[in-house]
Amino acid sequence: MKFGTRLLHNGHEIDPFTKGLSIPIYQVSTYQQDSVDHFGKYDYARSDNPTREALEETIALLENGTRGFAFASGMAAISSILLLFSPGDHLVVCEDVYGGTYRVLTTLFSRLGITVTFVDATIPENIRAAIRPETKGLFLETPSNPLLKITDLKAAAEIAREQGIITMVDNTFMTPYLQRPLDLGCDIVLHSGTKFLNGHTDVICGLAVVKEKELGSRIRFIQNAFGAILGPQDAWLVLRGLKTLKVRIDESQRTAIAVADWLTRQERVKDVYYPGLQAHPGFDVHNRQSSGPGAVLSFTLDTLDLTRKLLENCKLAAFAVSLGGVESIISYPAKMSHASMPCEERKARGISDTLVRLSLGLEDSGDMIKELDRLING
Repeated sequence: MKFGTRLLHNGHEIDPFTKGLSIPIYQVSTYQQDSVDHFGKYDYARSDNPTREALEETIALLENGTRGFAFASGMAAISSILLLFSPGDHLVVCEDVYGGTYRVLTTLFSRLGITVTFVDATIPENIRAAIRPETKGLFLETPSNPLLKITDLKAAAEIAREQGIITMVDNTFMTPYLQRPLDLGCDIVLHSGTKFLNGHTDVICGLAVVKEKELGSRIRFIQNAFGAILGPQDAWLVLRGLKTLKVRIDESQRTAIAVADWLTRQERVKDVYYPGLQAHPGFDVHNRQSSGPGAVLSFTLDTLDLTRKLLENCKLAAFAVSLGGVESIISYPAKMSHASMPCEERKARGISDTLVRLSLGLEDSGDMIKELDRLING
């Protein structure tokens, strides 16, 4: 069954009770039990909710995993997964990781005695060199946020497996439509479901999927004990959004390819970061492990004044935090996604004050290019 068909026919397309063509929102906190000795499948909604369960099983199916988990936000998902680790454990993390992940690792989990080494994960040997006897996890993003760096997931997972290390991948930019890290040997895939999976800028959501059942049982315990679960209304909205994931990404990706190509020919644009460009350093690796370059790109402009002009005056892309909606969103990593990263750390990673990140939505590509031309060259 093709991916687009699986989005619509995933086992949760029809309500089993009413035959409605949508799983209901089970807005309930607790469930009646009929026996002291044998509780039913559902007892308390922090543990299980039918709407959330439908989303969790759907995302597991799409990622080719054995079990999925829905959390209250992308950071709730990441933080819950990091609770797999204990004081004294060490993690290897790609250096240009999302700012929120950097923050939680360096300010909260560091207090729990978990240490981190940030490396340029685009070179597999850097991963191997950073591994210590106490290393227990490898955390990756590919394409990374915001410089769209590409890590060879298969090579990274092989290194981690040799050492008995859990490999975690934030797959937010690609979604399971374009990339499936579990198929490449990784152990856990994570998403900010707020972004492309929901796609309509009206939900905060996090998701995780595992390949192995034993690891899934451990995460299930954490999800229930820690309690950072997704509510049923938000779960329903993500289920609704998933139905159009393929057509939304197909259209947004076409626009991103056209915009990226146009940006490379503009004198006032200094660098364009997009894995759909043959000049991108990770172009070949990305093509091996993904089926498309996605709908997010970043670029630098020649002056801070021009950067400010673009951000504050673009009419066809909202100047806002986040990405992956039906509308285009233009953001400023230095003061948005990576504001929590110290200035010197941002600069060391190439996140400059003239870097702009653009998530393309469903606007006409010609209109978007005209708007960018008006602001960059006008």
